[in-house]
Amino acid sequence: MPILPAYRIATTVLAPFARAALDWRAKNGKEDPERLSERLGEASLPRPRGRLVWLHGASLGESLALLPLVERFIQRRVEVLVTSGTVSSAKLLSARLPAGAIHQYVPLDAPRFVERFLDHWRPDIVLFAESELWPNMVSAVRARGAPLILVNARISRQSVERWRRLPGAARRIFGAVDLCLAQNAENAARFLGLGAPSVRVAGNLKFDVPPPPAEASRLAEFNGAVGARPLWLAASTHPGEEEAILDAHRLIARDTPSVLTVIAPRHRERGAEIAALAEARGLRAARRSEGGEPRRDTEVYIADTVGELGLFFRAAGVVFMGKSLLGESLAGGGGQNPIEPAKLGCAVLYGPGVENFADVYAEFAAAKAAARVTDAESLARAAQFLLSEPYRMRKMGRAGAETVERLGGAARGVMTAIEPYFAQMAIEGR
Repeated sequence: MPILPAYRIATTVLAPFARAALDWRAKNGKEDPERLSERLGEASLPRPRGRLVWLHGASLGESLALLPLVERFIQRRVEVLVTSGTVSSAKLLSARLPAGAIHQYVPLDAPRFVERFLDHWRPDIVLFAESELWPNMVSAVRARGAPLILVNARISRQSVERWRRLPGAARRIFGAVDLCLAQNAENAARFLGLGAPSVRVAGNLKFDVPPPPAEASRLAEFNGAVGARPLWLAASTHPGEEEAILDAHRLIARDTPSVLTVIAPRHRERGAEIAALAEARGLRAARRSEGGEPRRDTEVYIADTVGELGLFFRAAGVVFMGKSLLGESLAGGGGQNPIEPAKLGCAVLYGPGVENFADVYAEFAAAKAAARVTDAESLARAAQFLLSEPYRMRKMGRAGAETVERLGGAARGVMTAIEPYFAQMAIEGR
């Protein structure tokens, strides 16, 4: 049996067990227990009257990249529905979505849940971020005649190779996309090769996203607690990287005993695990989730809270971006988005594995706005050099901010590209 019909049958058969699976995930902190019905396609809010654009980003990074488009749709007085699939993305979107935009969790990709969701929301235009294409969802959107547009589109080499083993399914899925707006020419070529009929290069929306906010009072409290101590941040770290970061801290502390290392793990629930790693190395660690600011004797401060990266980016002049020391050993490839710290003038350090943001890091490296490290020793050398040379650190930070400014404008290009679909809606009286 062809793969797509088999997938549809399997998701139909498994649908009755979805609630039990969601309950289990909620107990493990992977679902919002108060909003599980949304994952079954049951809306928790009424559909607003008028034209409605549905934007979907799978998780945190993809969702935040849609914010510049959300702002522009609201300015056009178009109703906006934003969906995502993770608890962390929902929490941040609730704080950062502008007034007038609605957030819901995306339904699981079973036909009954998808149909229930679409029956309620009836979107006029559908925008999915990057390469988030689920077969039942794509088929249902296509059947209802709403234009399906892929924005900020990118797809890894590994994903392309997997799709090439299923050429018929790839043609059906990617061929259903009305317009694919890729981040760069390399990704555009990949989507064309998979069967997308209309592909353009529009740039990276993440350059247009405002930097993460920070409450002035909390920033003042944190800076007051740190005082004159040199501080550097390791952001969005993954398992296997913290050991190198902690070893780098010990190397820096040989010459700069007052240094404070802040670690903000990508998954906040790992705070206790990282604290144990620090204590096993004889380092005094404190966790933000347990309350309080870093004390004088705190050597490693673990920022295991949600929605405060903006605070730590503003407090740190040097930022190491995680998921890069391990590279392609991680599922989905290596690299985390360095644009946010660059917007706030931070000097950026990164490891060798940055496939997910290779073009961004290449631009930063060319502008001398970021430096590559390979292990604990090189990370310590780079961080200590920048902390001891404030002029160099600020110059690197300015270069990053200027690079981000130069590469912005994708949101404007996306809105121009989808204008014909709004014109068609007007002609059809929608």
